[in-house]
Amino acid sequence: MFRISSTITPPFREALFLILVIITLMAVCIIEFEAVPHMPILFAILLLIIYGLIKKVPFNLLEEGLIEGSKTGLGAIFIFFFIGILISSWMIGGTIPTLIYIGFQFISPHFFFAIAFLVTCVIGLSIGSSLTTVATIGVAFVGIAGAMDISLAITAGAVVSGAFFGDKMSPLSDTTNLASAIVRVNLFEHIRNMGWTTIPAFFIAIIGYAILSPNKEIQQLEQINALKDGLLQTGMIHWYSLLPLVLLIVLSFKKVPAILALALTSASAIAVAYFHQFFTASEVLNILFSGYTSQTGIAAIDSLLSRGGMTSMMFTISLVLLALSMGGLLFTLGIVQSLLRKVESLLTSVGKVISAAALTAIGVNVLIGEQYLSILLTGETFQAHFQKVGLANKNLARVMEDAGTVVNPLVPWSVCGIFITDVLAVSTMDYLPFAFFCLLCPLLTILFGLTGKTLTYIK
Repeated sequence: MFRISSTITPPFREALFLILVIITLMAVCIIEFEAVPHMPILFAILLLIIYGLIKKVPFNLLEEGLIEGSKTGLGAIFIFFFIGILISSWMIGGTIPTLIYIGFQFISPHFFFAIAFLVTCVIGLSIGSSLTTVATIGVAFVGIAGAMDISLAITAGAVVSGAFFGDKMSPLSDTTNLASAIVRVNLFEHIRNMGWTTIPAFFIAIIGYAILSPNKEIQQLEQINALKDGLLQTGMIHWYSLLPLVLLIVLSFKKVPAILALALTSASAIAVAYFHQFFTASEVLNILFSGYTSQTGIAAIDSLLSRGGMTSMMFTISLVLLALSMGGLLFTLGIVQSLLRKVESLLTSVGKVISAAALTAIGVNVLIGEQYLSILLTGETFQAHFQKVGLANKNLARVMEDAGTVVNPLVPWSVCGIFITDVLAVSTMDYLPFAFFCLLCPLLTILFGLTGKTLTYIK
């Protein structure tokens, strides 16, 4: 977004005041009034327009800033459409139900916390949604822990860690697609590059949960068994339902463009669906657009499987457009440039640039409580600085996820923190020390930045 030239040069204090007003506006609306992020962002856009007019910036230049900012997200928007189609096609093809069923097979009387983490990782990867994973499988695990008098805080920490592992690494995740699209990095290249921090964090976390797990027999498995039976009743659990996943993995290693890979695997899932149930062309088209609706009669199963469709992506798409438009105005009015000039002299090394980007992503999460804005603002602000020190964009994409996506559930007043506390009935501060994966990712990304390890430089 640095291609957007500033029309004015506001003083540092003025720019800082505006940013603080915007942060306060969004924080109050999201935290106090529980509003969706769209409304405070729209109010912030109006505030910036008024500020620009007061500074005698022509309205057409402000409008151009809005448009130029939103253009940055067009790549992500097209991918989001195909993600919605992919999810609904993987539902009718049985790919996602089969993956969830496989995850349940790992349940065992021993290593309870480690298993809770591992299963939620599998399911999070399968559906690409951390909050859905927490609200369904997570609730089941917390219920089992309560019945067996096992620590609810550690159980919740393991569930949150696994769910956000899936949110971070799944090609179905909107945050993963957004991070790669904002900095123009191939989706699958971005996921592979995140492995440098994600895999160590995964293994450290699972070892920690294994050590903490109680040495007792778990008898209360009725909830899990009921979910497994419900999945089998759908008639969609088959080995061949995993073929679309295999195809997606192959295409990712072949470095096929994300849109083509998603389209091909969606088509394969639709073909697979006809092995276990018949859909008319009209039904398939409606499912691809509106999403798949599960009607098993089991609330938890229906909540897991009723997903997908192009329309399911509209919330995210509208948020991306609004946030990027606001970013366009911030650059057009020279506000971001004014703030960066104060710290630019300090961003002279790879370690400092990565640390600053990570701290910015964490800061946006803490101050505003919104992970999308954390990803968007960090990505747009630091692209030029990463290039200046010779770092490839995929390093920035990784930092955005390590310090943006997985940090949000650790903030008590954030969107994810409030939601998780509500559905699990475990406070954010209680599970925070045990959300090992979420705590490790930002630390590892800063550590690797300071040591220069696992980084990719511009050739």
